[in-house]
Amino acid sequence: MKAYRAAILRFADDQTALYEEDGLLVVGRNSLGTWVVQAVGSYRTLGPKYPGLTVEHLPGRILAPGFVDMHIHYPQTDIIGAPADGLLPWLENYTFPAEKRFSSPAYAAEVAAFFIAELLRNGVTTALAFATSHPSSVNALFTEAQSHRMRLMTGKVLQDRNSPDGVRDETEQSLIDTEDLLQRWHGVDRLGYAITPRFAPTSSPEQLRGAGELAARYPDVWVQSHVAENLGEIAWVKELFPDARSYLEVYQDFGLLRPRAVYAHCIHFDATDRALMRDSGTVAAISPTSNLFLGSGFFDYAEADRAGFRYGLASDVGGGTSFSPFHTMRAAYYVGREGQTKAGLSLGPQQLWWQHTAGAAAALGLGGVVGNLAVGCEADFLVLNPQATPLLARKTSRARSLDELLFGCIILGDDRLVERTVISQAL
Repeated sequence: MKAYRAAILRFADDQTALYEEDGLLVVGRNSLGTWVVQAVGSYRTLGPKYPGLTVEHLPGRILAPGFVDMHIHYPQTDIIGAPADGLLPWLENYTFPAEKRFSSPAYAAEVAAFFIAELLRNGVTTALAFATSHPSSVNALFTEAQSHRMRLMTGKVLQDRNSPDGVRDETEQSLIDTEDLLQRWHGVDRLGYAITPRFAPTSSPEQLRGAGELAARYPDVWVQSHVAENLGEIAWVKELFPDARSYLEVYQDFGLLRPRAVYAHCIHFDATDRALMRDSGTVAAISPTSNLFLGSGFFDYAEADRAGFRYGLASDVGGGTSFSPFHTMRAAYYVGREGQTKAGLSLGPQQLWWQHTAGAAAALGLGGVVGNLAVGCEADFLVLNPQATPLLARKTSRARSLDELLFGCIILGDDRLVERTVISQAL
């Protein structure tokens, strides 16, 4: 076993934060050889129970669960901040040209190495990521994540129409490749496969039907795509699928709404769409920096909570503007304040942090596995330094409550706040 003494942040089942100013985190190997949390609580209570155990003392630091990013595009690492008039021009002018390069295994491997390093540097220990339509991109990302013993899910993008040469795939072969990759990688170490139609406009009905059949055949894999992000995109979907009541119901018609199905954005929904999300067990990945950057709109937290469907936070790099979960939480606060009807919604710091850790894990079907420092969770955690910058140190040293401490980190924090990222299987 190993033990760490510092302040500790974790979450109760009711989503509230639990905080020990002087805490002890004890981790040990389970029967599978994975390091998991064995005990967590106050040092005064737990310390005497582990006589002789070497304790790493980290004064002034906070141990917190590793962040969970529910939606991110690794091939778009190099197009962060590319100027465009909106989603569809951005795809045409930047995204598709960048993704063509991932037919090269060497190029895919180079970007994957940078991408994984950047996630870990920013404190992201679990991610659901898009690759490209090239199997080489999937193999490169899985290989790199495996080398770091990181928990990561990805999959080959399916897009057999309305896409340029170099990224457009062929319907039958795309489904064969998907199943081959799934059988090779899903469940290996901490890796998981995600069936990945890019979005409804770039997949034919035949491809979507095949994706739905795979999703039914392999219920423990993930499904990921985009929905209701942009008004122009929604109008395009209506032209392509005139019989569908809504954009979301296109995916329902092909069997792509179910538990472990994750749809990015979910902005322009009505009450029927929200009920469908809830009843099917499908979840939303909220990408506030991307939505602000591309002018797509605002996720409606109040209506999502009223309907009762699950969600969590995501960076959506490269439409998103930062790998940092602190940037994402900060943008979510802005969206909650400014994007709601009526008086606006103030998302508290504990709720924001939960959305990017335990809440995101639960939405992905990984509750109790990652995203928290509860007993039995895999020991993915961060060592945070709340004095990482002069202004942050000044702010956090004056915090009069846990909310003020966490909010100061959200508003003023970035990658510098993450002093160390600890991966369970790499301990």
